[in-house]
Amino acid sequence: MTKAVSGAAAVLVRRRAELIIQVQAGRLTAAAAAAQMGVSRKTYYKWEHRGLSAILVALQEGKRGRPAAPRDPQKEALLREVETLREQVRVQDQLQRVRTLMQAPEPVESSLSATKKKGGA
Repeated sequence: MTKAVSGAAAVLVRRRAELIIQVQAGRLTAAAAAAQMGVSRKTYYKWEHRGLSAILVALQEGKRGRPAAPRDPQKEALLREVETLREQVRVQDQLQRVRTLMQAPEPVESSLSATKKKGGA
């Protein structure tokens, strides 16, 4: 991950990068770049190595396509809980419908159908 750099720090970072590029291009020696930075050659080489390594990492092929949206574990857990509760409500609604149907009185047969049964038997 990269850190955001602003203000004076950004100017300093840009200057370091420019000096490293000049050394790599052969326009400046490492000793001269270190002197301009106000550091030892050893420190210059440490910064150069870190900078060039970061360039290599940044230029590697990345995954294609749109990056996945950041995952929020708390949000995902809440969504799973909401879905579980919805399913429980559906089950309770179905149980209530079944209970209501079971408690309903049986339909009374019409007198016409009762007469037919008596006469036919």
